[in-house]
Amino acid sequence: MDRSILVVDDDPHIREVICFALSKAGHVTRTADGGEAALAEFDREPPRLIVLDVGLPGIDGLEVCRRVRRYSDVPILFLSARDEEIDRVLGLEIGGDDYVTKPFSPRELVARVGIILRRFEGQRSVGEGDGILRRGGLVLDPPRHAAAYSGVAVALTAVEFAMLRALAVHPGHVLNRDQLMDAAYDGRVHVSDRTIDSHVRNVRAKLSGVGCTDVIETVHGVGFRLGPCGSLA
Repeated sequence: MDRSILVVDDDPHIREVICFALSKAGHVTRTADGGEAALAEFDREPPRLIVLDVGLPGIDGLEVCRRVRRYSDVPILFLSARDEEIDRVLGLEIGGDDYVTKPFSPRELVARVGIILRRFEGQRSVGEGDGILRRGGLVLDPPRHAAAYSGVAVALTAVEFAMLRALAVHPGHVLNRDQLMDAAYDGRVHVSDRTIDSHVRNVRAKLSGVGCTDVIETVHGVGFRLGPCGSLA
């Protein structure tokens, strides 16, 4: 995998602003001005993360994400001029790790990129939780960002993995949405309850696809806990 961040936007000014901010933070960037160019760049060399505008001409950002997710779990941060909740939820449900609306703060965007990368690459030191977690048929390997159920690999985004790991570290405990948000975003940015719920739905759907239909239980009015599929063997 290439160590660069792929910035995809049809507005050259926005690309320049993002690349400048990321470069100041020590990241290497490359760019694409549309969906087709983004897919070509990805095929040439997968980046470590994609900053992806939703409203691209031709192949839009959502379709780019769908195609990338067929064979890669590379982190994707969506950009969009639309701030409708349904758009944010859709972006997360098809595999995005985060969603930033325009106009945006370059500093916040860089912070969100850093959080996603730390989660995805396992660089954040969290003590004994760095080891492999086994909860029934569920196995989580944080250093490798790998998840499996009954031996079948499950592709999770960085945020999804962080949330599931938080639940697996505390089997039987109920975590509220704020605690899951802190686990997924390091407590450095705020996301809505609907965003957390979207990530939970994604994890449930992906685990259900490999035979684990009750990995996350909802405790109404409180939060979520690891279900029987994640119980200790």
